[in-house]
Amino acid sequence: MSLDHDAFRAARLVLSLRRAGVSDQRLVEAIETTPRELFVPRAFVENAWDDIELPIDCGQSLTRPLMAGVMIQALGPRSHHRVLEIGCGSGYCTALLSRLSNAVFSMDRYRTLVAKAGETLERLGASGVVLALGDGRLGWPEEAPFDRIIVMGALEEPPDRLLAQLAPLGVGVIPLVRDGEQRLVRFERTGEGDLSETVLVRTRFTPLEAGFAREL
Repeated sequence: MSLDHDAFRAARLVLSLRRAGVSDQRLVEAIETTPRELFVPRAFVENAWDDIELPIDCGQSLTRPLMAGVMIQALGPRSHHRVLEIGCGSGYCTALLSRLSNAVFSMDRYRTLVAKAGETLERLGASGVVLALGDGRLGWPEEAPFDRIIVMGALEEPPDRLLAQLAPLGVGVIPLVRDGEQRLVRFERTGEGDLSETVLVRTRFTPLEAGFAREL
């Protein structure tokens, strides 16, 4: 596959993201210049720049670029923020976050995914990233508080233990089931410690399971 072909497909993807409202320039540049093909199985490399979900190891899927862009734009990470990502998967969104923040903590319940994501991120030269195997529903209290928290899996109820790890003025972006439908919800902690929430777009994530997988 030629570099010109990849560049064309990246430009086409960026155009579709902009049309959909993903306009943060730093984020758009991160999406355009992060080689998504590194984060998918070899059989799906040809589709890496298409705006679709793709299967990865452990029965999981790689979030489509548009949804990744919408979520990260709503999160609003900046270079000085400490970011917690729940569900690193193959590491694609982790890589995007590492381009926008100097400190990204990411965890997953699958040992295989954590190991492979680490290898890919190292190959990519991503810096400021710490990965861990763990129960995402519990967050990462040893490293809390976080300025930003993003969850790559759906929950039935707001995760109190996770949201408690948000710093003052922190933001969390989480897919939640509301009235029988998944919605992306943006939480923001006020300076006084209260949480406000804004319901954004429909989502379609697999449920965020408790615990961690012992065999994968």
